[in-house]
Amino acid sequence: MGTSDKIKELEKKLKKVSEGDQLRIDKQHKAGKMTARERINALLDADSFVELDAMVKHRSNNFGLEKKRPDGDGVVTGHGTINGRTVYLFAQDFTVFGGALGEAHAQKICKVMDLAAKTGCPMIGLNDSGGARIQEGVVSLGGYAEIFYRNVSSSGVIPQFSLILGPCAGGAVYSPAMTDFTLMVKDTSHMFITGPDVIKTVTHEEVTFEDLGGAITHNSVSGVAHLACESEEDMFESLRELISYVPQNNMESLPILPYTKEEPDGISELDEIIPDNSTVPYDMLSLINLICDEDLFEVQPHWAKNIITGFGRLRGHPIGVVANQPSVLAGCLDIDASSKAARFVRFCDAFNIPLVTFVDVPGFLPGTEQEHGGIIRHGAKLLYAFSEASVPKLTVITRKAYGGAYDVMASKHIRADLNLAWPTAEIAVMGADGAVNIIFRKDIGEADDPVKAHKELSDNYKEKFASPYVAAEMGYIDRVIFPRETRKELILGLERYGNKRENRPKRKHGNIPL
Repeated sequence: MGTSDKIKELEKKLKKVSEGDQLRIDKQHKAGKMTARERINALLDADSFVELDAMVKHRSNNFGLEKKRPDGDGVVTGHGTINGRTVYLFAQDFTVFGGALGEAHAQKICKVMDLAAKTGCPMIGLNDSGGARIQEGVVSLGGYAEIFYRNVSSSGVIPQFSLILGPCAGGAVYSPAMTDFTLMVKDTSHMFITGPDVIKTVTHEEVTFEDLGGAITHNSVSGVAHLACESEEDMFESLRELISYVPQNNMESLPILPYTKEEPDGISELDEIIPDNSTVPYDMLSLINLICDEDLFEVQPHWAKNIITGFGRLRGHPIGVVANQPSVLAGCLDIDASSKAARFVRFCDAFNIPLVTFVDVPGFLPGTEQEHGGIIRHGAKLLYAFSEASVPKLTVITRKAYGGAYDVMASKHIRADLNLAWPTAEIAVMGADGAVNIIFRKDIGEADDPVKAHKELSDNYKEKFASPYVAAEMGYIDRVIFPRETRKELILGLERYGNKRENRPKRKHGNIPL
């Protein structure tokens, strides 16, 4: 065989690899799903994908598998670019063995994960798999464990993203759970440890795939996923935007976008956003959107809505935003809100993304359900995360900052770098009404006009203990600012504190209250 014949043979093999099984491809399309290669092309920059291990085949002889050895073994792996930045990825091919993971399949994934870690590039997994390849037995389980180990090794070193584009069941769900962000598609994505049939057999519960582990369930009930997307195309667009806020790895600088707009003298709308009555809610997200370059890219917008987490920019510089939402549960911290914010804070800290915290919190949500569910432990997660974070931490108290929640929400005491307060801020152990009822219970009871006495005492308490000026006198608030100047103050804060350094005690790792 001459050189030209060998070249033709290669062309033939590569064509066979890329074409796939047309009947199975048609079935995939009929289910409203792209193929693995179509997904890669839709996600990455045009003509940037370089495939690795296209001709890998499994080596199993069990249950007749030796008669069927397709190229690639059910997963496409390689590297490409998103907005010109290199990423590594794998895309499970549901048209081959239902995307089931066997030994060779896992080895391909592990290889690109290792390359991503070595080269300091984000790792993206496109998951569409029926789970472990039963015919290969324990080596499939070993393959999953090898992937899990690499997820842990790369955590906080390179950003990791999981795209759920079909079923993801059994042990397969633990890899997405350990990555930084999990995205799902409504109606076609499913994640669960055990499927509806097994649940029916064991617990006699009847549940649909969608209710058990669909995108809406994991985005609004469990908090397992971070984004629920309308379609696969919408998911890829969301990921491209999300990745624009994060660095390539924990050692590289943030991707700063050019910003040439003139800064206004002030944002007058902010002066009017806080209601005169402190019990009246308002939308914190609207406030944040007025301050950032563009609307906040929310993370987990459907879960624990009483706290907001997401990415924004100030003059092109990426920031991570954590904010209480007064329009939901009055902005109280509860179990889910604490866990949601804690994980987000730790991601930002790992990848050197400055944190901006907007505070309007009346405290932790009371009740036996919260106490028995471990609100003490879960609330401590957020306290731990903010205390541990060494990135620039800028805090703005817009209204209430009561009790232990004041401490937890990036207060000066847990080493926030810049603590600002609006003149509407109320910083106290508790609200005036509650405090007066405890401190002056006897005086109010003996007064000729208890209602009048209560009001006078409440007003006096607010003036003496709940204003931002008392905290400012103690140095707990660095500046009391006009609301309209918040963006300007935060931009200045980023400039001044962006290169901070902190020396922490040497240790293997802390023991976060999980």
